[in-house]
Amino acid sequence: MTTKPLDSPIRQQLLTHARSQNAWLPRPVSDELLRELYELAKWGPTSMNCSPMRVTFVRSADTRAQLLSAVSPGNVEKVRTAPVVAIIAHDTAFYEQLPKLFPHRPNAGDLFRDRPALAEETCLRNSSLQGGYFILAARMLGLDCGPLSGFDARLIDSLFFAGTSLRVNFLCCLGYGDPAGLFPRSPRFDFDEACVII
Repeated sequence: MTTKPLDSPIRQQLLTHARSQNAWLPRPVSDELLRELYELAKWGPTSMNCSPMRVTFVRSADTRAQLLSAVSPGNVEKVRTAPVVAIIAHDTAFYEQLPKLFPHRPNAGDLFRDRPALAEETCLRNSSLQGGYFILAARMLGLDCGPLSGFDARLIDSLFFAGTSLRVNFLCCLGYGDPAGLFPRSPRFDFDEACVII
């Protein structure tokens, strides 16, 4: 397969015109679309194909109430009104799945099993990568996103992942954004402020 640059409308939908949403239209997001979203996002590369991201889609009133108890005050309305909120988590025991995901090195999990610092670093880095792919995949499917980091991680872990090896990375509201909730677009660094070529 030969790759080629994507057309401007695609670039706009994915990045240059896309916005982090603060308010949501009352338009539902189907289970089928959420499945399609994961099936698209899962193909993004991770080191050793470790794929540590796990996603909990919060939709019901009961689970949303639990989630609302853990978010910071500035995020309550966003989480309350979004059609779906994805808890993007990572499996800290991701290495136990490497025989399935990285079969040409069946003992790859041994690299991490007794090295918790390396496992944690690898897990967080790669689940964050997958979270970025998740946002781009959602935008490809016509969804808007509102990623959030203002929450009590320990509380979310205790409410949703007690007794498991999962830990929250970030939250991502999903749906169809209400343009009335947008702020003026914030600036970004220019190339020379953020990059060097050496």
